[in-house]
Amino acid sequence: MANFILSIDQGTTSSRAIIFSDRGAIVSVAQEEFPQHFPKDGWVEHDPNDIWNTVLSTCKKAIATAEIQPDHIAAIGITNQRETTLIWDRATGQPIYNAIVWQDRRTSAYCDELKTAGHEADITAKTGLLIDPYFSATKIQWILDHVAGARERAENGELAFGTVDSFILWKLTQGASHKTDATNASRTLVFNIHDQTWDESLLNLFRIPIKLMPQVLDSSDDFGICDPAFLGAAIPVYGIAGDQQAALFGQTCFKEGMAKSTYGTGCFLMLNTGTKALASHNRLLTTVAYRLNGETTYALEGSIFAAGTTIQWLRDGLKLIDNASETEALAEDTPLHSGVYMVPAFTGLGAPYWDPNARGAIFGLTRDTGIKEIVTAGLQAVCYQTKDLQKAMENDGVRPSAIRVDGGMVANNWLLQFLADILNATVDRPKIIETTALGVAYLAGLKAGIFADLEALEQLWERDSTYKARITDDNRNTLYSGWQDAVKRVQ
Repeated sequence: MANFILSIDQGTTSSRAIIFSDRGAIVSVAQEEFPQHFPKDGWVEHDPNDIWNTVLSTCKKAIATAEIQPDHIAAIGITNQRETTLIWDRATGQPIYNAIVWQDRRTSAYCDELKTAGHEADITAKTGLLIDPYFSATKIQWILDHVAGARERAENGELAFGTVDSFILWKLTQGASHKTDATNASRTLVFNIHDQTWDESLLNLFRIPIKLMPQVLDSSDDFGICDPAFLGAAIPVYGIAGDQQAALFGQTCFKEGMAKSTYGTGCFLMLNTGTKALASHNRLLTTVAYRLNGETTYALEGSIFAAGTTIQWLRDGLKLIDNASETEALAEDTPLHSGVYMVPAFTGLGAPYWDPNARGAIFGLTRDTGIKEIVTAGLQAVCYQTKDLQKAMENDGVRPSAIRVDGGMVANNWLLQFLADILNATVDRPKIIETTALGVAYLAGLKAGIFADLEALEQLWERDSTYKARITDDNRNTLYSGWQDAVKRVQ
């Protein structure tokens, strides 16, 4: 009986493959990290072959560990780091340049030119996004302008663009499918989220040939068939969603007003706004949450560039810890008011500041400052940045007062208690924190007929623990004002 689902979760620092049962339970997991490349200040790249090889390897390992036959898998779902941009040769499948990662800031100056020329209002009205190097369009243009012959080849239809989901799909189907879903398309800066099409005037503005672009489908749809040469069976790909939208779906935030916050490499707070594309007046993003049966559900999103990256830097850059798991005990041994603030603006500041030129700093150092104070400041920075997003949503009229959290960092109980304290909100951690992979498994399972409908999925969500605020308003305000002062100093 083919009733298992294979989720490919292709992230910024690692690729994961997870086999889920028809009850949404994890059967097996395989994960592999891969290198990051930083050719210049603010540049971040991946070798596309590293992405593909780790995806294929983890899929094979997950199937082997699950001790199931490949033809027991009913469907594949793909979720991915969003905005990361690849262009490849349609004939050979070979990328013409490294993947330019969502964190990359090389197009900052060009984005400033576009803003100065007055293009932002039109772009935001159509796409729900702001002009920023974060999104795909300026990355596409950069590759076409900097790789010899690329623009001419793109105009001749010889090249294909894709976010990571499209690239993996192309590889899995041996070039038979050049497709993406509405959530990933909505992060490119050239997709009109209201009429759900590639926008001709925006493609012209960024000088991107329409021949380069993938076909846009629903998030739960027939994307193509995985070639049996790879995994041993012809398995349909039935679900695709960008990682943050997949996490929202995995947290079953299907009702308007429900919110989730994911703590991975970055941090992303997303609030379901239903069938309304709510325009933010506080520099948040309006985006596609998911599209099912041709009907679009929208979300308001705040993006933070450095969450898990901050802890990774404390481990690998400063070597203050050997393992991320050590941070919890160190923080428990540190007063909340240590006076130390870290602003992890390694690649600029995301929402609501959108300052690509800001750089990181640590403030409040004294002779008494040690490893535990700096590590705690790193954890607190993640929570303060979430508070920034919550306040922006509140100013837009939709304050999230209950948040479902997920991602690798939420195993840290201290972090979640401080998050509840600083947000003055209820924080719920689910039993399965791999909600990104779970969400795309749900999307694939819906198409495969494993799950009946959204109501059936809601029944599967289980709470692991709840955190509520314990500090006073005065304490909260004092801590947060110190953070706001620190941010002003790095801008």
